[in-house]
Amino acid sequence: MIDPVLLRENPDLFKRSQEARGDSVEAVDAALAADAERRSTITAFEDLRAAQNLFGKRVAAAPGAEKKALVAEAQSLAVEVKAAGVIAGEADARFTAIVKTIANPILDGVPCGAEENFATLRTHGEAPVFDFEPRDHLELGELLGAIDMARGAKVSGTRFYFLKGIGARLEIALMNMALDRALEAGFVPLITPTLVRPEIMDGTGFLGEHNDEVYYLPADDLYLTGTSEVALAGYHKDEILDLSEEPLRYAGWSTCYRREAGSGGKDTRGIIRVHQFNKLEMFTYVLPENADAEHERLVALQEGMLQSLGLSYRVIDVAAGDLGSSAARKFDIEAWVPTQNAYRELTSTSNCTTYQARRLDIRYRTESGKTTPVATLNGTLATTRWIVAILETHQQADGSVLVPEALRPYLGGLEVLTPLRVKGSK
Repeated sequence: MIDPVLLRENPDLFKRSQEARGDSVEAVDAALAADAERRSTITAFEDLRAAQNLFGKRVAAAPGAEKKALVAEAQSLAVEVKAAGVIAGEADARFTAIVKTIANPILDGVPCGAEENFATLRTHGEAPVFDFEPRDHLELGELLGAIDMARGAKVSGTRFYFLKGIGARLEIALMNMALDRALEAGFVPLITPTLVRPEIMDGTGFLGEHNDEVYYLPADDLYLTGTSEVALAGYHKDEILDLSEEPLRYAGWSTCYRREAGSGGKDTRGIIRVHQFNKLEMFTYVLPENADAEHERLVALQEGMLQSLGLSYRVIDVAAGDLGSSAARKFDIEAWVPTQNAYRELTSTSNCTTYQARRLDIRYRTESGKTTPVATLNGTLATTRWIVAILETHQQADGSVLVPEALRPYLGGLEVLTPLRVKGSK
């Protein structure tokens, strides 16, 4: 959750953030009122319990004749203490429920407004120009024997697919290239669980506004993760971390699952918006004062990957209304997709400040000896969707695709992906 002390001391910070996100500003006042009630009832409970303890000492010291009468009074006081405890617990639950509706306050500089109000920070590379009619990634994938949507739908339904032959090799090559980059940058690789408990999913902020995107297995009370960020955030739940030397950095390799609820009719062709995909996700635990610098570091690693693959892209500062509840700031990198004449997201990198760590009770010890929440960040380093931009950007007139030089060692030195058959060629 958010920091209740910060909420009390600077409610306007939260109101401005809620307004920028398009969320309820009234929730801040409701949380303040609930917090005041919570603190009042806790104080009343603690005062009664202290009185009970003192009275207990009096009963213990009383002579036999007097003790009998005092015991009855002590029992009455115990009933009051129990009732006060229930009232305090209910007030705390009300506060928790309300404060959970308040998103992580955005950082200074985040653009206000909805999805379309993002700010472009920079662009890199020129959009490819072809002297032929370019094919989209699905047509290229079918020519190469790399993507089979029809059989994916037959086996599992819409938005499922098979990566086949060179398609499967291409994804594995991408993931291994990204893993090598992560290792060079000091990340510890993890292959993560893709089923997590409700408290882990909730702790990362994915059971609020994103609840309809998540697959749930009620018989097991487990959730399928849409990113290894979830498992990586839960990895150090309820722990005190030593960040005195450097941040803890992990690279999680996992299959990911998303229901894509509400996306009917959007990106139904090919593998852009699908229910299952693979991803290598960076995740870091850092001191809060170093979170901004770590955010830039993650983006730089992502840009290095895209540049090595010869992709044209832009980096955007995502608008507040398009942020998830846990992100205080998010940078997306979008690659140019020629047949769509548009940039499409390949990576997201979020600074979640202390929001997730506070919910998952992940702390570090300060110089004074007290513990306080760490900051967490996450960012994609490779995923299935990258295949879309690679195929379309590096295609040739005959349906073949040039392999980016940096990727060739991961494909046994292969330089060109050659069609199995040419459809629609002249």
